[in-house]
Amino acid sequence: MTQFEPAHAERTTALRAALHHEVGKVVVGQGALVDATLVAMLAGGHVLIDGPPGVAKSLLAAAIVRAMGLEGRRVQFTPDLLPSDLTGTLTMRGSEFVFRRGPVFTNLLLADELNRTPPKTQAALLEAMQERQVSVDGVSHALPDPFVVLATQNPIDFEGTYPLPESQLDRFLLRVAVSYPSEADERRMLALAHRGVTPTTLEDVTAVGDAATLSAARADVDSVRVAQGVADYVISIVRRTRELPSVALGASPRAAVHLLAAAKATACISGRDYVTPDDVASLAVPVLAHRLVLTAEAELDRFSALDAVQTALRTVPVPR
Repeated sequence: MTQFEPAHAERTTALRAALHHEVGKVVVGQGALVDATLVAMLAGGHVLIDGPPGVAKSLLAAAIVRAMGLEGRRVQFTPDLLPSDLTGTLTMRGSEFVFRRGPVFTNLLLADELNRTPPKTQAALLEAMQERQVSVDGVSHALPDPFVVLATQNPIDFEGTYPLPESQLDRFLLRVAVSYPSEADERRMLALAHRGVTPTTLEDVTAVGDAATLSAARADVDSVRVAQGVADYVISIVRRTRELPSVALGASPRAAVHLLAAAKATACISGRDYVTPDDVASLAVPVLAHRLVLTAEAELDRFSALDAVQTALRTVPVPR
């Protein structure tokens, strides 16, 4: 582990500020989502975005790809999408079979409306998200580094959708809800230059980093210090979710790893070399809520996963 230096903090916070500036040329009022995506990239995780159509989820992904100097691809998930359409397939070239790579071989994959494709195709992402590889015909193919999945789903429209299984939800570092912008942000959005309905400002987004920049920032995150009391706080919150009578399936051990990793990344982009209890508490809902399965009684009482995480936070003492 490298030692965290003041210059490291300045480097990471500067990257965050530059990313916000470049993305802000195209997308207005989604600063929290920019931070969530940056945290995921620094922690090596993935983001699930809940939001209605037309709130710039796809546009934001395109802007982040350009600003970070990475390769990005977008896949529209539909009921007829096959696993091979995502991962790739073997094709005949001359007298031998050659692997043709699918769109998953990229740095940032925008999985648009992930819950509109059947479970068989959803499952094709499981190995990619966890192992950073895909296996075809018994041969494993490594994915590029970094590899981040930015998946979207409409939380309102359930017709023709396939709910994501718990095993897949557990592989997302963060689940973030995106709502409509404020009136002021909507005015700023309309003031941006457009060519018809297409924002011309996307062409103005310049790269403020590359894969090497992100790798250096990840090393900074790895060197962030975690006091034993803060680590115990993470464990207590996660274990508390398993004890609540309203929860049938609590947060997994992976959730504890993800919560601490996200807290370290958040501390780093905030210019600190240590994690605070506030870092952990602020991330508990986006990291843990989507992993919980409630009892039927709790759902009938309209008790949500958000309520469960907040209950866990209230009942776990905060370290001093």
